[in-house]
Amino acid sequence: MAIRVLKSGLLDTIQDGGRYGFQHWGINPGGVMDGIAMQVANMLVGNHPEEAVIEMHFPAAELLFEAPSLITLAGADFCATINGEYLPPHQPVWVDKDAVLSFTKHISGARVYIAVFGGWVANNWLGSASTHLKASAGGNGGKALQKNDLLLLKTSQSMPALTHSMRLPWQADIRELYTGSNFYFIPGAEYELLNDAAKKQLEDASFILGRQYDRMGYRLQGAGLLYSIPKEQISSAVTKGTMQLLPDGQLIILMADHQTTGGYPRIGHVISAHIPSLSQLLPGAEISFQQTDMATAEEWLFRQQRNLQQLQNACTFRLAEWMAAHHTN
Repeated sequence: MAIRVLKSGLLDTIQDGGRYGFQHWGINPGGVMDGIAMQVANMLVGNHPEEAVIEMHFPAAELLFEAPSLITLAGADFCATINGEYLPPHQPVWVDKDAVLSFTKHISGARVYIAVFGGWVANNWLGSASTHLKASAGGNGGKALQKNDLLLLKTSQSMPALTHSMRLPWQADIRELYTGSNFYFIPGAEYELLNDAAKKQLEDASFILGRQYDRMGYRLQGAGLLYSIPKEQISSAVTKGTMQLLPDGQLIILMADHQTTGGYPRIGHVISAHIPSLSQLLPGAEISFQQTDMATAEEWLFRQQRNLQQLQNACTFRLAEWMAAHHTN
């Protein structure tokens, strides 16, 4: 069972939840930019929530299904079509043999994720299937998807004997899983280097997501934030969501492919529950920040995980019901 890449996209890679525990070796965790979309896509096809998915940017790849498959798209909406028929995100679809999945125009979001029933066959490196482009490891041989690449499906489970593509009659409601463009942050180790005016500005002003934007980090544009105490910095550990202050007073937010250490002041960290929403923004987006504490950050994450668990329970029930109705063993 396989899927062939008919046309490569801007940057399409196999990613999972990331590889943790190796930052002391200089190996970043990597993984998906939007962990919510990864989990939702997997839940809708009955996979483990952190099973590997394909992360796609627009313009995205065109895929030919050489075997029937159950798939779901989650995250951005790139106007996906199956043989010309629109496929909305967050709804599982049975794709027939020889069907072609295309992405025709950008509607919303920055990244879409494809999960397939059973999961993708992928290279595992240090306990993760995520693609590490610099190390040429993991995922699809450590590289982005290219024309004529063949992606194998690892499922050996029996599937419905359907002869046409069809959408399954349910769709995930993701509204409670994402936030708007106001992001909560916890003060970082060097937050006190900001003067009082800069601290106020950080929360009162709006920032624009600039064109220097990729899986490693986002550079923001706005009035410069000033130091109260200029100080030499030594390289220190950083993570996804770390807000670094550049010498010109501008901000960088580190994302999935961030370096493991950095020498710029860490003035804050975007809370984990808000990073999926941040990952779906595009250059030109206006964002703002609000300081919070650890207890509030944990409450946001707890509420998000509770909603995901409820969604998983519903998906498990509906998928089992549908499989039984279509005579799957």
